[in-house]
Amino acid sequence: MAVMRKTVLATAAVLAVGVAVALPAHATTADQPQGFITGADAPGTIDDSYIVILEDSTFSAASAAAENLADKYDAEIVTTYEHALNGYEIAATETEALALAADPAVKEVVQNQVFTIDATQTNPPSWGLDRIDQPALPLDQSYTYPDSAGAGTTVYVIDTGIRTTHQDFGGRASFGYDYWGGTANDGNGHGTHVASTAAGTAYGVAKNADIVAVKVLNDAGSGTTASVVGGIDWVTGNASGPSVANVSLGGGADTTLDQAVRNSIAAGVTYAIAAGNSNANAANYSPARVSEAITVGATQSNDSRASYSNWGATVDIFAPGTSITAAW
Repeated sequence: MAVMRKTVLATAAVLAVGVAVALPAHATTADQPQGFITGADAPGTIDDSYIVILEDSTFSAASAAAENLADKYDAEIVTTYEHALNGYEIAATETEALALAADPAVKEVVQNQVFTIDATQTNPPSWGLDRIDQPALPLDQSYTYPDSAGAGTTVYVIDTGIRTTHQDFGGRASFGYDYWGGTANDGNGHGTHVASTAAGTAYGVAKNADIVAVKVLNDAGSGTTASVVGGIDWVTGNASGPSVANVSLGGGADTTLDQAVRNSIAAGVTYAIAAGNSNANAANYSPARVSEAITVGATQSNDSRASYSNWGATVDIFAPGTSITAAW
């Protein structure tokens, strides 16, 4: 499990020059060559917060060498990624991040940005289960599913957490990861609603699947690249057996988040990702644009695309998404 930790800033070694002048014990990052920060101008960026991706050929992000690299540029490690990415989240000034980006051990430095839940209508009459077990309308007022109902599969809900004690889960929901170090309890409701839609006893599709809460969004429904990647990294390192990750959140294009999802898929986890609710091309949104994932758009009860649903070539399938009732 990824653990949040802080590093102690170390003093860099004294640099010698070809003149007999005493230098300060630490050369400032302003004196260092500068690299490039990906996504620095993207909407929703977070000041002084970055994701550092290390070259795979150098060293592990969890190693002392990786810590020393951050120390060299006065960057403070916040979260280390060992599975979905080889890198870490750092707190640093823009100048420090630019200097770090120029280091040959660094593959990329990406500006951290905000991600939010895709809104869900609560308490309308539900029709989604009735629709997904038949090829065409009209609805037949029933939902037919295999006796196994997802038994032996684990659904990782990467969201606002889950109210695991809700009766719709029948004891099948458990704590997995909380970016903020808590218990992944859902103070928002969105993650619980998603989990219930996926695997609730009354409202869910896979009624016997195990459910794991992976909290990457706060109780206001907001998170960051770093928090979402932290959850993906945890899932990648802990998933075993048939595993499905649901990601019903989104934000602007983000190469770091995209790569984390790709690496997790390559490790054996299937990803179902919401296309987004902006009535726009999903190719411009992360992680919906990841081609290796199953990107899902939303339909209404008459089988038309929901007016808010994103669309485009990256959308693999459409499924009921309007007026879906589930646990909260």
